[in-house]
Amino acid sequence: MYNRKEKTHLPELRQKIVFKVAIPIPIAILSLILIFAFAFVIINTATAGARDTDSPVVYVLRIEGTITEGTAMDVQEGLAEAEDANADAILIELDTPGGLVESTLKITEAIMNSKVPVITYVTPRGAIAASAGSFILVSGNIAAMTPGTTIGAAMPVSIGISGRKPADNKTVKFFAGHIASIANSSGKNETQAKLFVTENAVLNADKALQRGIIDIIASDESELLRMVDGREVSIGGTNITMRTWNASLYHKRESARSSLLKLLGNPQIAVILLIVGLYGLIFGFMSPGTYVPEMIGAICLVLSLYGMGLFTVNMFGVLLIIIAVILFIAEALTPTFGILTTGGVMCLIIGALILPKEPLLFDPRWFRGFAITILGIATASAAFFFFAVGAVLRARKRRPKVGAEELIGRITKAMTNITEDGGTIKIHGELWNARTRGEEIEKGAKVEVVAREGLTLIVRRANDKGKGA
Repeated sequence: MYNRKEKTHLPELRQKIVFKVAIPIPIAILSLILIFAFAFVIINTATAGARDTDSPVVYVLRIEGTITEGTAMDVQEGLAEAEDANADAILIELDTPGGLVESTLKITEAIMNSKVPVITYVTPRGAIAASAGSFILVSGNIAAMTPGTTIGAAMPVSIGISGRKPADNKTVKFFAGHIASIANSSGKNETQAKLFVTENAVLNADKALQRGIIDIIASDESELLRMVDGREVSIGGTNITMRTWNASLYHKRESARSSLLKLLGNPQIAVILLIVGLYGLIFGFMSPGTYVPEMIGAICLVLSLYGMGLFTVNMFGVLLIIIAVILFIAEALTPTFGILTTGGVMCLIIGALILPKEPLLFDPRWFRGFAITILGIATASAAFFFFAVGAVLRARKRRPKVGAEELIGRITKAMTNITEDGGTIKIHGELWNARTRGEEIEKGAKVEVVAREGLTLIVRRANDKGKGA
């Protein structure tokens, strides 16, 4: 009886013990989490307070290469991040030959409306802030240059059949007035800023400082921030004293999206993608079944159309590029000894050169690179269609030869003496029985296959005009 009672109540007793022990475990875990969270908040608050009082923070953005829609997006994101982080200043480093007008205007607008003081700085030695870069430089609250750098040459230009030329007088006057307005807002020399546009004026660091375009010449970031510290700038009508001494620098990296837009928004890349896209679709339709050319062509075409949507496009230029591709294909299908190819090259060059329609703010070196890119594409396209595609299509027109027919006309060597009764030759690494139609051919002599009877080839002495084996 005693044992039966023990067996009856022991499980119930165990459950009570486990239940009583298990209750504190979740409470303990929750308590630890709360303790760690509280400690994290305290540490962060202390760190933030220490940073606000002891260590200024400067956000660093870099504008390098061609200014496109991706560049504008990267700058806008960086300025917004700096404001959210309560940064003490934003440093925009410049080394650019210029870029698209609309993207440049977006950048200057974002800088002028920033709630955080913006320092624009042409660096390193040998860098330039040409054309669109000059607009960005003068828009900063404080502008600076490294010794050995250059700014200016900001006259807007357009591209036409006759090549690069200044934009119309109305456009030049507008941008001259706009850069003067920017300079006036940031306390720079309006007259000299206008000359960047109207006269394509170019200044080095010393001249820019003398003529009131920049405020500081500094060899590096550290020297620049030491010289900026303590200066007063006006933000939204309020004077702010700059705090940049021993500042912590935060270098913003380009986002994947802005990098992609920067690439696609470049007119050179857009032209290349457009042509590759058209070629891909054409080759896919000519050789159906693999789907690879069609897929690559469709992707490139979509990317090019998206990229061209980031700047104003001359539709006549697009039409000329399409006509050029049609002429190249026509040359391959119906060879005209280069007449259609010549027409295609001319259409491709003119169409690509006039593709960007809006006035551009580029350094002349960019236009030289753009022209070289177009000439290279045109030359490669002409050569490919004239030789490669033409050869493929002509080969398709030839009737295929298989089996015995493929051996007819081959020239090879007699492996043995060959007579009307028989002998041996070697073709494509294979030994064949052979005989003649009455003549005798000695071993080692060249022979030509003229017919086939079953597994025996009929040969004659070669005259060296047939196909090699």
